[in-house]
Amino acid sequence: MNNGYVLVTGSSSGIGEACARHLAGQGFNVFAGVRREEDGERVAGDRIEPLIIDVTDDASVADAAESIRSAVGNSGLAGLVNNAGIGIAGPLEFVDISRFQQQLEVNVTGVLRTTKAMLPWIRLARGRIVNISSLGGRVAVSIVGSYNASKFALEGMSDTLRRELRPWGMHVALVEPGAVATPIWDKAADQAEEIERDAPPEMRERYGEVIDAIRKESEKNRTEGVPPQEVAEAVAHALTAAKPKTRYLVGRDAKMRAPIAKVMPDRVMDAAIGRALGQRKGP
Repeated sequence: MNNGYVLVTGSSSGIGEACARHLAGQGFNVFAGVRREEDGERVAGDRIEPLIIDVTDDASVADAAESIRSAVGNSGLAGLVNNAGIGIAGPLEFVDISRFQQQLEVNVTGVLRTTKAMLPWIRLARGRIVNISSLGGRVAVSIVGSYNASKFALEGMSDTLRRELRPWGMHVALVEPGAVATPIWDKAADQAEEIERDAPPEMRERYGEVIDAIRKESEKNRTEGVPPQEVAEAVAHALTAAKPKTRYLVGRDAKMRAPIAKVMPDRVMDAAIGRALGQRKGP
């Protein structure tokens, strides 16, 4: 079985690795995008070819596009899974602007940079694009505002891209997981400690309780989140179904919270999130 070629960015671990392995099992020839050669060696396997790509670097993305062009020829690219992403935490009033820019550069600009470079080969195969968003692209919570901003932007960009590419039969889907059991939570915990260590005492005074609540939730997600395989299955459906969805909510928390947020008044939602995080009530 051969479903064609697909590129998955951010394949070194977690959702990206799960997608690469699942799609290979579904008959795709997978280019597994990684930033380091050692990650590529670990991920490589039957129908999985590692590809060095840094979505924040023009030259790296251009080189990856040329490698794909040489490999796929006239068959084109059946799918692009934009998974590479990072999460930067901290109260917005204390987030360093350079860190905020880094968040957008990876999660938003990096997606567009990669999509633009791969689009000629996607168009050739009338392929599909799947952007890995998050419940955080629908429901914003305290302390992860930088991440929320990037995913809200990704949602809007994906909707526009889907409408622009529709005349050529190229579908664009969003996958919106809630909590997924991946190493990203370990990275988030390490980053939170680093931010607190370097932050002024005012941050702890103003946001200490909420930071502790978010950290506790992250530790819980690391063990109780859905397996990355569930996200990979949604991605496979988006790439292969005769009538793919435009959005895929993955995980019980995502399927529960997203519809509630859609109908709940903002102030009621603010209060609910505040209570859940133990945030003190304002005047």
